[in-house]
Amino acid sequence: MPSRSVFDWIFRFVKGMFIGTGAILPGVSGGALAAVFGIYERIIDFLADLRKDFVKNVLFFVPVVLGAVFGLFVLAWPLDYFLVHHKAAVMWFFIGCIAGTLPALYHEAGKNGRRRTHIILMIVVAVLAFAGLVAARTYLDVSVPLNWGTWIMAGAIFALGMIVPGLSPSNFLLYLNMYQPMTEGIKELNFSILIPVGVGAVVCVLAFAKLMQWLLSKVYATIFHIILGVVIASTAIIVPGPSDYSGLGVLGIIVLVLLTLAGLALGLFMGRLEDKYK
Repeated sequence: MPSRSVFDWIFRFVKGMFIGTGAILPGVSGGALAAVFGIYERIIDFLADLRKDFVKNVLFFVPVVLGAVFGLFVLAWPLDYFLVHHKAAVMWFFIGCIAGTLPALYHEAGKNGRRRTHIILMIVVAVLAFAGLVAARTYLDVSVPLNWGTWIMAGAIFALGMIVPGLSPSNFLLYLNMYQPMTEGIKELNFSILIPVGVGAVVCVLAFAKLMQWLLSKVYATIFHIILGVVIASTAIIVPGPSDYSGLGVLGIIVLVLLTLAGLALGLFMGRLEDKYK
């Protein structure tokens, strides 16, 4: 049905928009969002073997890529503004969205079977990942020279956020004091930044996609429960701190609650749609 095809195209565009926006949002992983939206495995399979079903995969990913570009470039402007002036609102909306998709991701992780050890692994990974993120945010603060070499490195880190779900490239770029220059480069279409970042991303993807595909084929449940643990930790780490609520009155708190619930409803809705399409 044409209407179903149009809706499916728009649905994939929205997924891409969230993935692209999440890729530049501190604490959020584009790969984790791809996992919660049910397209992570297909991305890895495509990147690991570009020749297999090339045309079919390209047609499938066109709206995803367009949505990601929209989220990455067009939404970078308002996102930067709201992160500066209304950080708590942005973060709680994303927390709601991710929380809403967790049931679908949990179901996906257990589709090939689940043992008690997988649940324990998920909890241990969540605790360790959260502790590591807190330690990195507290103690890691490094400045690197901004040149082609370091921008290629930044691109590789950026791509790792897609290959390794739960890894937030924005967090690492913040620790290296490269996040702000990169977002400025994206907003200003600075090709002296965009080109080496793109080169680093492509090299990283080609190097690691096949390895991740092999791991998923051998230890699917283990990998996905690790992903679940890291997603939980990376969601907890972006909960705004006390300073982000300064100046908020009762109305402001109500708005935050409503935004969180709206994000939760959107996440649950997208999770149900994903199950329906599967």
